[in-house]
Amino acid sequence: MSKAEIREGDLTKIIYNLIKEQQYGEAISLLEDQLEYYSNSRSALSLLGFCYFHSQEFNNAALCYERLVQLYPTIEEYRLYYAQSLYHACMYDEAMDVTCQIESPEFQGKVMKLQAAIKYGADDLADAKSLVDKCPQDDPDTEVNRGCLLYKEKRYEEGLQRFLMASQVIGYDPHLSYNIALSYYRLQNIPMAAKHIADIIQNEVSQHPEMGVGVTTEGIELPSVGNTLTLHETAFIEAFNLKAAFEFDIQNPKGAREALTDMPPRNESELDAITLHNQAILNMDINPTEGFEKLQFLLSQTPFPPETFGNLLLLYCKYECYDLAADIMADYAHLTYKHLSTFMYDFFDALITQQTSPEEAYRKFDELANRTAEALRKHTKQVQEAKTGGQDALASKLCTEYDEMLTSKYIPVLMAQAKIFWEKENYPQVEKIFRKSVEFCNEMDIWKLNVAHVIFMQENKFREAASFYEAIVKKSYNHILDVSAIVLANLCVSYIMTGQNEEAEELMRKIEREEEHISFENPDQKLFHLCIVNMVIGTLYCAKGNYDFGISRIIKSLEPYNKKLGTDTWFYAKRCFISMIEKGVKHLTSIRESVFADCVQFLEHTETYGRNVKTVIESPLEVSPIHLGKNTVTYEARLLKALILRLLEQ
Repeated sequence: MSKAEIREGDLTKIIYNLIKEQQYGEAISLLEDQLEYYSNSRSALSLLGFCYFHSQEFNNAALCYERLVQLYPTIEEYRLYYAQSLYHACMYDEAMDVTCQIESPEFQGKVMKLQAAIKYGADDLADAKSLVDKCPQDDPDTEVNRGCLLYKEKRYEEGLQRFLMASQVIGYDPHLSYNIALSYYRLQNIPMAAKHIADIIQNEVSQHPEMGVGVTTEGIELPSVGNTLTLHETAFIEAFNLKAAFEFDIQNPKGAREALTDMPPRNESELDAITLHNQAILNMDINPTEGFEKLQFLLSQTPFPPETFGNLLLLYCKYECYDLAADIMADYAHLTYKHLSTFMYDFFDALITQQTSPEEAYRKFDELANRTAEALRKHTKQVQEAKTGGQDALASKLCTEYDEMLTSKYIPVLMAQAKIFWEKENYPQVEKIFRKSVEFCNEMDIWKLNVAHVIFMQENKFREAASFYEAIVKKSYNHILDVSAIVLANLCVSYIMTGQNEEAEELMRKIEREEEHISFENPDQKLFHLCIVNMVIGTLYCAKGNYDFGISRIIKSLEPYNKKLGTDTWFYAKRCFISMIEKGVKHLTSIRESVFADCVQFLEHTETYGRNVKTVIESPLEVSPIHLGKNTVTYEARLLKALILRLLEQ
C-alpha cells in the first residue's frame, strides 16, 4: 500500500492493522517513510523495531532499539529489546554488554535468562550453567535450559529426562517437543523421534492451515509466508529439517527432499542457515553447482551450521577438487580446530597429500587405519565384557558406537587406501588391502562389492568374483533393479567366463521381466539395467576380438534409442566402436563390411536421438566447460561415422 492511497488520519490505524495481521513487510515500508520526515519519532522507531524483530531482521531491529536507547536512556525496556535483538543477531559480546546496563529489578529475571542464552550461544557453557542455576527453580524454563546445556555437552540421555520433566509441567509445546525429538534422534531412537516430529506437524497444521504445509511438494505455488513470529512458534522449520535428517540417514534421499519441500513456502532469501545447508546437501546429486554455491555462501556467514565446513571439504574431495579443499583448509585454518575432529583433519590431509605423493598418503592412511582398528578391537572387548556382566543397555550402546566407527572412519580410510593402487591398476595389491580388513568388514555389503570388483578386474578369478556378486544380488533378488546395473553385468560376465551360461541367461530374463513390468506401469521411464548388462557382455566379446557378435549385441541393446540412449550407455558403446576402428586401421583384425554397414546405420540413429544426451557429466566446478555442441552424443556419433567411412574407403 502506498502512502498516496492512505487518507489523512488513517495511517496509525492502518499500521496497527498490518501488524495485527502480521503483514510486517508493508508495515515496515510505511514506518520507514515516516522516519524520513520524523527521524526521532519514538512511536515509529518502536513499531519499526518490533516489525523488524518479528520478521527476524535482527540487525535492523537492533539499530532501531539502539536509537531508542540513545533518545530515551531512562526507559530500560528498550535496552532489553536492544539486547534481545543483538543476541538473535549472534552479536553475543555486544548483547552481554547491554544486559549489564539494565539495573531495574523489574527486568532482572528476563535479563538473567537472556544472559544465560547469550553464554550458551557463545559456547561458554560454564557461565551459562552458573546463570541457569541462579534462575527460579520452580520455573519450567529453568528445567528446559538445563536440558539444553546437557544436550550441548552430548549428555543426551540426561538432557532428554530434563525435557520430559519440563513437558509434564508445561504440557504440549512445539519447541519442547522438538527438543525431545532431537534428543531421541541423537540416542538413535528414530521411532520415538519420528513420533514427536509427527505430533508437531499434525498439531500445528490443524491450528495453522494457512501456512501451506506440503503444497510445494504437490506442485502448488503459494506466496511466501515470510519469517513471521507465527512460523517461529510452530517449530515447522525445525521439525521438517529433522525429518529430512531421518530420511537421509535411512538412505531415502527422495523422502528427505520432500521433507524440505513440505515446509511452509518461503523465498530463498528468507531461508534459515540450516534449511539452506540441508538443501545444498540433499540436492547435490541433482544440482551440484548450486549446492556448492550455497555451502560457500554459508561459510562466509557468521554464524553458520558447524557441519558446513566438514561437508564442503568432503564434497570437494568427492568431486576430486583437491586444490579447492586445500585452499579452504588454508584460508580457514582457525575453523579446522573448531569444526574438524583430529580424525577428519588427518583424513583430509592424507587425501590432499595423495595428489602429490601417493606413497606418503598411503602411509598416513595406514596410520589412521591402524589407529581405528585398535579402537574397534577395544570396543569389541568392551561389548563382550558388558554382555558377560549382564549390562545389555551398555552393550547395545557400545555396539552402536562400533558400527558408527566402522562405517564413518574405518571403511572410508580403507577405500582411500585401496583407491591409490586401484588407479595404478595394481589389483592384487588392492585385494591384499581388502583381505587385511576381513576381521571387521566381512559382513558389510560395501566391502563385499569392492572385493568383488577387484577380483573381477584380475580376469582370472571369475568364479570367486561371482560368489561375492551373488551375495549382493540375492539380497535384492525380488527387486533386482535396486541392484546396480554394473554388478548385474559383472555377474553375468563371470557366469559366462566360467561356463555358467544358463545362470547368466536366467539372470538376464529376470531383469527383462522386471523392466517390462515397470515399463507397463510407467511407459516413459528410462530403464538401463538390461541394456548395460548386454553392453558389458558385448564389450567382453569385443575385447576378445569377436567384433561381429560384440558390436551386434551392443547395437541391439540400445533399442529403442529414445529409452536406452544415455550418458553411461553411450560411454560403453563408443569404446567398442573406437576399439574396432583402431584394430581395423592397424589391420589387426578382419571385420566384415556388413558389420561396418550396421555400425553406420546405428550411428545415424544415435545422431538423431542423441541431440540432448550429454557424453560427459561435467564437474560442477569445471573451469573450462566443454562446448555445448560438442558435449552431445550427436557430435560424437558423427565423428565415429566419419572415421568408419574413411576406413571403408581404404
